[in-house]
Amino acid sequence: MSLTFIFIGITVVLSLYAWNNYSIMHKWIMNPYSVQRNQEYYRFLTSGFLHADYGHLFFNMLSLYFFGANVEYYFSVLFGESTGSLLYAALYLIGIIVANYPDFAKYKNNSGYNALGASGGVSAVVFSAILFNPTDTILIYFIPMPAFMYAVLYSFYSYYMSKRNLDNIGHSAHLYGAGFGVVFTLLLKPALALSCMAQITEYLQRFL
Repeated sequence: MSLTFIFIGITVVLSLYAWNNYSIMHKWIMNPYSVQRNQEYYRFLTSGFLHADYGHLFFNMLSLYFFGANVEYYFSVLFGESTGSLLYAALYLIGIIVANYPDFAKYKNNSGYNALGASGGVSAVVFSAILFNPTDTILIYFIPMPAFMYAVLYSFYSYYMSKRNLDNIGHSAHLYGAGFGVVFTLLLKPALALSCMAQITEYLQRFL
């Protein structure tokens, strides 16, 4: 069975369960203060399987569904089915962990700060997928754009919003997750950097 579907299934089940079981939500959510004080490092990962509400859960899992299957396929072709699956799992799970680091570093002395969601892991998968097919069309609010342009806009927006603190969205987590996805994928397949740039160059030349 596809790991993407397994991750989606586990995340949906655990999110729904935690909404009806406050003790689980309280124990698994990313609370930097608890991590720092009680060495509850498991929260770096468990928080990625919890979501705030149906909308939060739906959009993260929808993104994972569309992009995850592609990355899972490419990894299996490049590294074999077993190794590819392990590497794909590492991309997603470590992406969640890495994405939680900026909030941990910033809020480790703030007992009232909490964070949750799979956005970091999903961002890692999305940006990994973009490396393989940077000129594929992505619809953003029904506006079509090439994937590489989305990646640039997403990165700038996440960076800008992470500095402004205008909402309750973990923009730093998105940025760190995306960055990890790029670095992890290029470490596995360095030639993708040239392939990605060649595809983007060819795409842009159509307009010159």
